[in-house]
Amino acid sequence: MARSKREDWRGCPIRFGMGHFGDPWTLLIIRDLMFRGKRYYSDFLGSGEGIASNILADRLKRLHSAGMIDKARDPDNRSKFIYTLTAKGLDLMPIMLAIIDWSATYDAATEAPPEFIAQLREDPDSLMRTLRARLLEEP
Repeated sequence: MARSKREDWRGCPIRFGMGHFGDPWTLLIIRDLMFRGKRYYSDFLGSGEGIASNILADRLKRLHSAGMIDKARDPDNRSKFIYTLTAKGLDLMPIMLAIIDWSATYDAATEAPPEFIAQLREDPDSLMRTLRARLLEEP
């Protein structure tokens, strides 16, 4: 019996990654958590890209189910949830920084601050340690 094309793709690392990040919204949510200090549903809605509320709810649910983000009740406002990156989500940092570096090279209108890009290129390990420490400190 012939194997389906879907079975032939099993184990492909690019396919696995695209299964989690195959749309721009997912990476933008990771970006907001990792680099912009956003933690609430309303923060993500206000990011500027115009994500629809149903898409945002779906992507947050997927990221949570995949173990990349945590969702906890805000202790100060029990009707709100706080979203944070898990260790699995934090492990995406080298990928996110590589995308930022690549984009800074090829996008003349990049919003990445020049000092951030300089630090990324001069000492990426130090930058990652600093970013991780800041994210792990957040309540």
